[in-house]
Amino acid sequence: MSHHYSGPDFGFPQGDARLDFTDLYAFPKPGDAGKSILIMNVHPSAGENPPGPTTIEPFAPEALYELKIDTNGDAIADIAYRVRFSAIENCAQTAIVRRIHGPEAGGTGDGGQMIFDRASVSTGREARITEAGDTRFFAGWRSDPFFCDVEGAKNNFQFTGDDFFADKDVCSIVLEMPNSALGTREVRLWARTLVPDDGGGWIQVERGARPAQAVILVEEKDAYLAGEPAHDARFVPAFAHALEHTGGYTPTEARRVAGTLLPDVLSYDPRRPASFPDNGRTLTDDAFDVFIRILTNGEVTEDKVGAHGDLLIDFPYVGPPHRGVSNGRA
Repeated sequence: MSHHYSGPDFGFPQGDARLDFTDLYAFPKPGDAGKSILIMNVHPSAGENPPGPTTIEPFAPEALYELKIDTNGDAIADIAYRVRFSAIENCAQTAIVRRIHGPEAGGTGDGGQMIFDRASVSTGREARITEAGDTRFFAGWRSDPFFCDVEGAKNNFQFTGDDFFADKDVCSIVLEMPNSALGTREVRLWARTLVPDDGGGWIQVERGARPAQAVILVEEKDAYLAGEPAHDARFVPAFAHALEHTGGYTPTEARRVAGTLLPDVLSYDPRRPASFPDNGRTLTDDAFDVFIRILTNGEVTEDKVGAHGDLLIDFPYVGPPHRGVSNGRA
């Protein structure tokens, strides 16, 4: 798994699959190095606990989906893209996308400059794309691009190359933007989902950037998922303890390696080619192999699963869904 099933006991945050962040990708636009692609995936189409299909409604209308961008290296957002979705009406759902820049981007709210209003959400195989100036937006069901032998991971890393995600779907939020919208140098990215609290504000229920670690290394799930990258140093001892146990690291080395995994952000410099974990993450990067090598201290190097073959060569890049969804119906 990547960030899938990050709720309690491999379930969903607040028991709602629509709130489950799964993966974050960032890479230069193929054929146009002056633009970048950011992809935030949520809502697995199938659950682990309990097993079975999840709701066909793509996004939770009461929730806030957010991409955070730190431009100065302090793990506090300086830019945010905030997405709200309408309730399903006549088998259709739409999105509002706002951008906020400055100190307020590090906070919690649903304000900001509107970039897209009532952008169509794709509920079938056709990718419905919305454009505004030099920015493009997609939201809807897609084939899950993450690849991993989940059963092998659960079976003491005895991998057989069986890709659990080969026939699974997620809901993607995809933005294409000029690099100038990200600043002028390397940035650090993460994603999160929030729900309203009783006092009229927002509660963060899910967040992350780097694959797998929140599911496998985190002991204090609620505190971690509700936390901010700027405060992630408090989780280094727990990460180190897990690395000692699983990878046989010495205490000193475990703390050093844990420190490389936190804060939980994705570093990305649009001026350089993307390749996880060094710079951003493409849809074909084998992020789970990277993580499993760290977790096992090099004892296990791969899960024998490769990238999916249904990716697109153009926007939104993520392949059409497997699930038979059309016009909001299963």
